[in-house]
Order: sequence, then C-alpha cells, then structure tokens
Amino acid sequence: MTRIYVGPTALYSLGQVGELSLLDAFDGDIVIPEPVIDEVQIEPTATNLAEYRESGIETGVDEDHIDQARSLLGDADLGPAVTVLAGVLAYRDSDDRSAVAVVSEDRTVRRMAQGLGAEVTSSFGVVVRAAIEDKYLKPTQAKRIVRRIDQHGMHLTGELRERAVGEVA
Repeated sequence: MTRIYVGPTALYSLGQVGELSLLDAFDGDIVIPEPVIDEVQIEPTATNLAEYRESGIETGVDEDHIDQARSLLGDADLGPAVTVLAGVLAYRDSDDRSAVAVVSEDRTVRRMAQGLGAEVTSSFGVVVRAAIEDKYLKPTQAKRIVRRIDQHGMHLTGELRERAVGEVA
C-alpha cells in the first residue's frame, strides 16, 4: 500500500486508548489530512494525535479532488472525512488495489472508498495487522487493546469482538 488515509473515527478509537503508533504497522505513508486533524478535539485523543504527528505523517489535502468527492457523496455530509475520499480519488490505481487504503469506522466512508478501489479497514483491523506484523506486540497485548477500544465507545457485537480477538490470536 502506498498511501493510507486515516479518518476521524479511527483516530478517535486508537487515540482514546493511546495506540495511534499501531498505524505504523502498515507498509506505506500514513496520511491524516489537516481538516481531519482539526476535527479531533476530544481528550486524550487530541494530545495523543499531537504526539503521533511528531513522527512526520503527511497532512496534505488533495484539493483537486474535493469537489468530486463531495459530488459522489451527494447529500451525505461527512465533514472533514471528505478529504479522505479526495485522497482515494487522487491516488487510486485500477491496476493496483493496494495503492491506497482507508482506515475508518464510518460505513459511508468505507463503502465509498472500497467502491473507488481502495482497501479498507477499521481500528480493529489496525490492531490485528500490528499483531501479525510486529514481533513485539503479543497476541495477549493485542486482545487487551481490542477490548480497551471496545470499552471506549467503538462497540462491537459479541460475535464481531470475538472474531477480532480470534484473528489476533
């Protein structure tokens, strides 16, 4: 994957539990558009995001594609998450589905991004990937992170939570 766009809902999920650094498990450039960053004002997510930004993530917005993204969304108002879809439009590659990816909990963002040719995942997918890719993140630690995210508002059904925990193992 070349560019991984992170939406506000995933930032909230990972930031509330202090696990934004798990995004580094992806092979590619993490992009958090500036309007998405500005949207995140809830603590401790805002502080954790400010610290994570020091690692040098990209924050640019693909302005040339904002109007097209808004047009595709029609009446759906996604606020700053429209900049995530603008990034998908700018960097998608019909020959390479892994050219761009989106990390979001928002169903509309996920469906639209997938329809435009991006790979999609959620904060739970980030934890699973980190557990698989990172020899220092043990499955038991990943399970605890999944449970903490679940307790901080991104609730899963019992079946989905066990599936996410099972994938970590």
